[in-house]
Amino acid sequence: MALTMISNLFKKLAAITPTVIPKRLLTLNIDQAFDNKVYRLHLLEHGPPTTSELEKERGLKLFQEMDLVRRVENALAGLYREKKIRGFCHLVVGQEAVCVGVHSVMRPQDTIITSYRCHGWAVLKCMDRVGIIAELLGHRSGVARGKGGSMHIYGPQFFGGNGIVGAHVPLGVGISMKHKYTNSDAISVVLYGDGAANQGQVFESFNMAKLFKLPVLFIVENNYYGLGTASDRSSANPEYYRASSFLPGVRCSGMDILTVIETTKFGFQHILDGKGPIILEMMTYRYFGHSMSDPGTSYRDRNEISQVREKKDCLQHMKHLLMDSKLATEEEIKAIEGKNKELTTRDTEMALKGTETPVEELTADCYKFYPDKMRLPKMLTWVPHKNFGKYDSAKR
Repeated sequence: MALTMISNLFKKLAAITPTVIPKRLLTLNIDQAFDNKVYRLHLLEHGPPTTSELEKERGLKLFQEMDLVRRVENALAGLYREKKIRGFCHLVVGQEAVCVGVHSVMRPQDTIITSYRCHGWAVLKCMDRVGIIAELLGHRSGVARGKGGSMHIYGPQFFGGNGIVGAHVPLGVGISMKHKYTNSDAISVVLYGDGAANQGQVFESFNMAKLFKLPVLFIVENNYYGLGTASDRSSANPEYYRASSFLPGVRCSGMDILTVIETTKFGFQHILDGKGPIILEMMTYRYFGHSMSDPGTSYRDRNEISQVREKKDCLQHMKHLLMDSKLATEEEIKAIEGKNKELTTRDTEMALKGTETPVEELTADCYKFYPDKMRLPKMLTWVPHKNFGKYDSAKR
């Protein structure tokens, strides 16, 4: 009787015609979406300046960092396609202006916490690039000894790399509370995406940050898609800079690094002037899918991706800006690109020489005291166990 009922149920389900959600066609106005001359303000009388000064040395450094981040990410994409990187791998290609621009404003005492799309920040925080690549390969020479992978990378003043969508935002508020409690002038920079912007804990974080007037800078990296869902399909209010009725906000282009820098400076000064937390929304775009397992074309038009690459690519924009303003020659640009290519190739080759993290280290660094063996979830399956201690890149 029960089998007959189940059989009939499956027949009814099979007869249902599924509703196919159409692909989000090219409704994105590329020029308006990434207009670097327009700021949108919330609860503010004035915004960041619309002009910026740039010296040659700083301009070349910004370009070098953006180019290096992109080359490292593209190298990781290649390793993933070769099945040398397994599991999750979320790339920041297309969004380099945000991480490089924000990082250029930060001081040594400031802290950063972000989502799982964190490789760019790991590179910028002067971490061991070989160790970063090795971490994604699952090698014991990785910065987390191969146990953290793509989403869990940490470093000095860099609190990750966090795998749960939006869960790191309250952690960032906690870090800002530490800054205030210790009478430090440090600022906690908290980055999250449009996909996390509607998480309940984000709004709870807004409340606590404002209530205690904490030194926290909220930055929304709005790349228009949370996994495979366009922001205008998932949000009643996709203007995340005005997500709070009591926090001021600014929206700017995240594809122009100078705009990112001026907006970040504005946010920093707002906090340092004692006005409390602020939200910055930076409109950016990712060229790859949500992760490497996502082709990124089932929910958006290929023409949209190609148009952003052609018209608004942050790296090409910076290159042309430097050359058009006579701050750099084509030869200087090519020299930077060549050096970065050489470094990335060398680092990748060194990382590939590593060995996989052994099974006895699977449970290391979890507890203070350890038995000689640790039982796995499978009954009566025991593995040798050892604590390998603190990671030391010099002993790789």
